[in-house]
Amino acid sequence: MSDAEVKNPDWGFHPELPIENAAIFEWPPRPDAAVRSLVAMWLPLTTSLVWLLMAFAAWTWLSPSLETMATFNWDWVALIYVRNLLTMLVIGGFLHLYFYSFKMQGERWRFDTRSPGKNQKKFTLGSQIKDNMIWSLGSGVFFWVAYEVIYLWAYANDWVPSSTWAENPIWFVAWFLLIPIWSSGHFYFIHRALHSKLLYKPVHALHHRNINIGPFSGLSMHPVEHLLYYSSVAIHFIVPSDPVHMLFHLYVQALNPLCSHSGYMYLEVAGRRVIMLGDFFHQLHHRYFECNYGTAAMPWDKWVGSFHNGAPEATAKARERMRALQGAAR
Repeated sequence: MSDAEVKNPDWGFHPELPIENAAIFEWPPRPDAAVRSLVAMWLPLTTSLVWLLMAFAAWTWLSPSLETMATFNWDWVALIYVRNLLTMLVIGGFLHLYFYSFKMQGERWRFDTRSPGKNQKKFTLGSQIKDNMIWSLGSGVFFWVAYEVIYLWAYANDWVPSSTWAENPIWFVAWFLLIPIWSSGHFYFIHRALHSKLLYKPVHALHHRNINIGPFSGLSMHPVEHLLYYSSVAIHFIVPSDPVHMLFHLYVQALNPLCSHSGYMYLEVAGRRVIMLGDFFHQLHHRYFECNYGTAAMPWDKWVGSFHNGAPEATAKARERMRALQGAAR
């Protein structure tokens, strides 16, 4: 049965169930499946490949020189801020306009066919899209720029370990392959902490205002959550990297959420699937909350028993877990 033929009354569309994690960390190992999973992250046209090309372009044509960045100056910081703000606005804005304003794709490949929230007091200015854009373009871009500027300033002054293509081409390539996996693992542990009693209500609840998500929902977060979420890139202050590794990593952190929260599995043009955007794994988390804290790239949720594979039995377990946690909080 193809993806398009799968039907479930709880969803407009979902991939064939039950969903599975990427095969990279399966045990016993399946090398052929692991290789296919890794290739699928990059080819033929994936968000990872797009972010990689954008990182090289940004570093080559849209970044100040190392000599300039060696001295902290608001001029070059402003250039990076405007570049990142426009990047998020253009990509997030395109996805919102394409899918929700002009409805260019209708409901095809859409997970949840309900409309985004309007005139709801829980949202800033009473609108989900306004709320999401305020937090994403405000705090979201600020922390994106802050991590990038601090790293580039440190790199320009030789205060962080470096590794270029000329110095070590094997590591230069391998680090790009490992960054999404590292990001996935980091996200799991940060996300579990955000669901703790200490951080959920004052911090993470802002993100979970969004049950039926849209592109700008992905980075609609409390500033404390942005600080923790982007801290994934702090690894570059320890592990030898090139600035293009850092830029790619930041695009993974900042732009992946726009796509994974788009609400659609695929972007389709003229009846043809162009690129996979959506993430049903995380869509399940937004509906059932206490499940799928990580990503499908790593099986942390399967290892600790919080994996929701989309089946009714998993939904029952997630709701039971939610009731237990709510009871414990009283």
